[in-house]
Amino acid sequence: MAETKQNPLGTEPIPRLLRQFAIPSIIAMLVSAAYNIVDQFFIGQSIGELGNAATNIAFPLANACTAIALLLGIGASAAFNLSMGRGEHEKAPHYVGNAAALLVLGGLFLAIVAELFLTPMLTFFGASEAVLPYAEEYVRITALGFPFLVLSIGGAHLIRADGRPQMSMLCNIVGAVINTVLDAWFVFGLGWGMAGAAWATVIGQVASAILVIVFLSRYRTVKLSVRHLLPRFRFVGTISSLGMASFFNQLAMMVVQIVLNNSLKYYGGLSAYGEDIPVACAGIVIKVAQLFFGVVIGLSQAMQPIASFNYGAENYKRVRDVYKLTSLCALAISLVAEALFLFFPEAIISLFSKGTEPPEYYQFAVMYFRVYLFFTFINFIQPITSTFFTAIGKAFKGTFMSLTRQILFLLPLIVILPLFFGIDGVVAAAPIADMIALTCAAVMMVIEWKHMKNLELAVAKRQNKE
Repeated sequence: MAETKQNPLGTEPIPRLLRQFAIPSIIAMLVSAAYNIVDQFFIGQSIGELGNAATNIAFPLANACTAIALLLGIGASAAFNLSMGRGEHEKAPHYVGNAAALLVLGGLFLAIVAELFLTPMLTFFGASEAVLPYAEEYVRITALGFPFLVLSIGGAHLIRADGRPQMSMLCNIVGAVINTVLDAWFVFGLGWGMAGAAWATVIGQVASAILVIVFLSRYRTVKLSVRHLLPRFRFVGTISSLGMASFFNQLAMMVVQIVLNNSLKYYGGLSAYGEDIPVACAGIVIKVAQLFFGVVIGLSQAMQPIASFNYGAENYKRVRDVYKLTSLCALAISLVAEALFLFFPEAIISLFSKGTEPPEYYQFAVMYFRVYLFFTFINFIQPITSTFFTAIGKAFKGTFMSLTRQILFLLPLIVILPLFFGIDGVVAAAPIADMIALTCAAVMMVIEWKHMKNLELAVAKRQNKE
């Protein structure tokens, strides 16, 4: 327990710790989401419906980048903090070094695959003949930035594990500011359209990745060296198991996005909306919702090092306390987001529109906002619970939780409901999946809560004997 007394994660008040980690984590997640939102804004304002649809078609590739980044970044961060909590100072730096090397390799792999199989891939993602040229132009350029994107997202988690959430936040902010400024210049000033938005994104990602490399080279908690960068199976295995929940969550989002795009395209073509309107509107709604989920995920990431360290140090009351406080904060934010999505969808949609879209465009967008995001106020529970299980080293439970909403519930509903209700069935699938996922998370947490209390009693008995 000596390490607990020395490390602020084991001694500082939970509200202060959560605030310290949450503010930069949330800003970092919002800034990360801003990459897509900013592109959507400028593309929507300059190109309109087909441009919005194209960015939505390209979105699964961003999910793939994020999946690899979180697999390695969150996995290594959790492994590092658990090791430090147990006093394993020799093992800990290997997790960080192995993850950093694999982040770069993973990004390179995705970039090569995207460039080689671009057209069939985008067609598979649901691009219509009208949308495909815009999507190809956009992804052909943004794929060049995949190694930098993966490193910047995953590396930010490694820096946060070092107790420097502010530096993690800085890496994201610098890239997002550059992206925003260049978007305005390239798209509106130079008239480069889709290509301008893509180049602005890549340049911002390169800037973020350079900062990540600088901060990793100056790691404070432990000393990193070249030998820590060499991947070793036992470290990579631990990293992968602890990051698997976040990886599958993003992978599930990618799969759902692909199926959703194709369903919207097909059933939209059978309705008054046509093939492209539902795909374009869904892209806007999902990316706006990312801002909300960015806050929730930022909170869950702030919870992770606190829960990991104290679970490793057998301080189970603090583990429960940080989960409760994180959930309460997320609930308050979720209620605000719910009000915005239900009462102001028209105003939000207009930010990403050229103004020449047909009435059906706005009609579908408003419906999609209000129905698809109807249960926003409970959507925080599943990602927080998934991250919590990962943080305490229960990778299987965390992975299962990450799959519940997207793969186990939402995906089948997207396929089945439209068979009976057409395009309306696609839209209604999300709130039904949200309610089932909530029930599943609640049951698992009640069981885990009881288990932790039993562990706490066992620790108290052992200490009394000593």
